[in-house]
Amino acid sequence: MSLPTMVVLVALAALLIAATVQSLPQGAPETVCDTMLPFHSGGRELPQNSVPPFGIETSTSVVGQGQTLRVDISGLRPELSFGGFMIQARNRNPPYQIVGQFSPSRDGTIKLMNCENSVNNSATHSNAGPKQQVSLDWQPPVDFLGQVVFNATVAQTYTDFWVGIPSSPVQVVRRDISGPAPLPTVNPPTNFNIASTRSPYVPPSYVAPSVSPVIEDTFYDGCGQIKNCFGFPNGCVATQSCTIISAITVRGEVYEFEMRSGKGTNAAYVAVGLSDDARMGDDLTTECVPENGRVNLYSSYTSNNPYAAIRGSVSQNSARLLNASFVDGVIYCKVQRDPLTVVQGRSFDLKNGAYHMLVASGTGLKENSVGFHNIGFLPSSSPINLAVVQELGGSSMLLVRLHGAFMIAAWIGTTSLGIIFARYFKQTWVGSQTCGKDQWFAWHRMLMVTTWSLTVAAYILIWVELKRAVWHAHSIIGLITVILCFIQPIGALFRPGPNDKMRPYFNWGHWLGGNLAHILAIVAIFFSVKLPKAELPEWMDWILVGFVVFHVLVHLIFSISLCMNHWQVSSIASDRHQSQRVNTFQMGDMAHHHQHAMRNGMSMERKMDAPYGGLRKGLLGVYTIVLALFVVVLILLVVLAPIEKAFK
Repeated sequence: MSLPTMVVLVALAALLIAATVQSLPQGAPETVCDTMLPFHSGGRELPQNSVPPFGIETSTSVVGQGQTLRVDISGLRPELSFGGFMIQARNRNPPYQIVGQFSPSRDGTIKLMNCENSVNNSATHSNAGPKQQVSLDWQPPVDFLGQVVFNATVAQTYTDFWVGIPSSPVQVVRRDISGPAPLPTVNPPTNFNIASTRSPYVPPSYVAPSVSPVIEDTFYDGCGQIKNCFGFPNGCVATQSCTIISAITVRGEVYEFEMRSGKGTNAAYVAVGLSDDARMGDDLTTECVPENGRVNLYSSYTSNNPYAAIRGSVSQNSARLLNASFVDGVIYCKVQRDPLTVVQGRSFDLKNGAYHMLVASGTGLKENSVGFHNIGFLPSSSPINLAVVQELGGSSMLLVRLHGAFMIAAWIGTTSLGIIFARYFKQTWVGSQTCGKDQWFAWHRMLMVTTWSLTVAAYILIWVELKRAVWHAHSIIGLITVILCFIQPIGALFRPGPNDKMRPYFNWGHWLGGNLAHILAIVAIFFSVKLPKAELPEWMDWILVGFVVFHVLVHLIFSISLCMNHWQVSSIASDRHQSQRVNTFQMGDMAHHHQHAMRNGMSMERKMDAPYGGLRKGLLGVYTIVLALFVVVLILLVVLAPIEKAFK
């Protein structure tokens, strides 16, 4: 080979190496102080999701105020090199501010940065040449006490870089000038396990530019033709309006899962699971979670006792993140899973097995886990072999719909009307009986027995659907309501007689239990509107508010009528007493006449309705009609949920 040819090849190789390790040639700009993201091509490159092959070590774990600490950035293996870096020390406690200062390097390989209006509190590379290790000197502030953690971004190549690599915590202590400085404690070798090291600094979520790897409109392309698509709410794939959407593409033994959250949901994660029984528990789950400026991938196994998604049970190498973005609050990821994953002795065989698909998303996270799926959760109606492309529907919501309809009919309808009869109609339809009982009591008993029957049936239905306890505001308040409802008729069976001294206590207890159950039931219905599984529109709250206002207004009118009744009866009794006083009967005759008049008066009161009976009957008719309209509208919202799709 001629010398000129060798020179050309060497020059080309040098250019290729320079292009491979190139970061920003003169270090990171101060515009990335908060995100610590490299400014590659305007920020188009995503950070790596894998465990970084680089780490940060400090010369001591305890340093005095104003003393110097050495900080090293290096690879796990000696042959590893990197081109660019950026490093900061941040307070381990909120608000995680940048603290301390770095010293200039003697060889000029380090460029100091001024972030958050402070001098030299961050550092970056001054050239993008390959390097195996960088050593920096750092001093804590003289007025700072506490723990700091060094966070670094390290770029191995133009496209391979890791953001937010943390060091072990360093304790800054008060320096006693009259005594010896704190003894340097050499930190043990760092294992660089990101999953077990908690970084105190969480940079803002990475927002990809307009050239996002996923375009909103293309996700649904090929659904039912080359890939299985399934989303929440049920049937949303056909209308391309999913709040949560997943897709599975199978090519031979390659299984690719795609997931995306809906825009405006404020999702903290999106997940897809594989289940034998269409219920949470004993499922293989794939989670995509935006953390530290990138979308992280986790595999987990759901348990029932306690209910949780446990990541430690599943090998994190059983799935690989192929692509991800976090654009305008929308989480997207593309994951390749192994055809066979064994979890706690149980095999998830994607090639030969059939599984229900589960989709879930929520706004909260737990320690090393995801939070409750309060945005949405839906299992597919039947198990499928993932390689067989088909249209998928969600599992039946019949029992959930019946539960809601029964509870509304019971607590908005029959209970409200039964309370009206018991409170305001004891002196109406006097002399008329049904089955040997006064009209008010016969109607009250029939309505309350209906309430009891509907409530018990609704509670059994939801237990059949869920098969386990799910604790939140709706379920807790609902359980208390069911208990009160169940004991009310039992207490009524042991009602003391009218002249029994315990009768007043029974009356007050029965009144308190019934009204408390009614109030709690309505509150529970309000909370049900927020449940993702119910799929109820938020404006249903206003219909419930309208019912409450109408119900209270009718009670107010009835109460005023009742007060007028008492006033009129008192006036009649007073007039009778005055007329008896002006008569000049003997004392014995007067007493005899008074007793006779009282017997006649009581007899007449028993045979006659209380005053304003017509008003009460008319108001009852209006109340019954309007109440029926409220019940019908609310039941339709429950049965046809989601109502927006029912009329499309």
